[in-house]
Amino acid sequence: MTASAPPVLVFMGPSGTGKSTVAAMLAGRLNWAFQEGDDLHPAANVAKMAAGHALNDEDRRPWLDVVASWIDETTAAGRPGVITCSALRRRYRDVLRRDNVTFVLLDGDAATVRQRLMRRQGHFMPPALLDSQFATLETPGPDENAIAVALDQTPQEQVADVIRRLDLQPTA
Repeated sequence: MTASAPPVLVFMGPSGTGKSTVAAMLAGRLNWAFQEGDDLHPAANVAKMAAGHALNDEDRRPWLDVVASWIDETTAAGRPGVITCSALRRRYRDVLRRDNVTFVLLDGDAATVRQRLMRRQGHFMPPALLDSQFATLETPGPDENAIAVALDQTPQEQVADVIRRLDLQPTA
């Protein structure tokens, strides 16, 4: 991260890993801007996923552009921020990559995530698409500004882990 731009964290990974929960907790604890990336999906994407169909690159591109715009607007406003976005492939992260962006992968096995998805209520993403998300996931490489946070921790422990590892400070 550059000294001149406030940090923006992109919580990434397959659906059901807890991105929204952990990202919102972290943003609240630090008093940072927060955006639920799923809320930025075009209605057609939501309908497609709700019908049990995985998004393709053509579907994702407008959504990734909106997520990137949120990152740019938050940075331009001088505020640190936290946003959720699956960002499963490197080329998707390339659209979002900025000097001040750190990707936070909530990392765990498909069986654990499937159990979480089966308990989740009211979300458009059906558990049936989980396998396609894990098949699509390209773990960030060593040349990417990213950390992995284990799913075997509680959300509170995950928040503390991110704060400690990235040496994050709350805003006034």
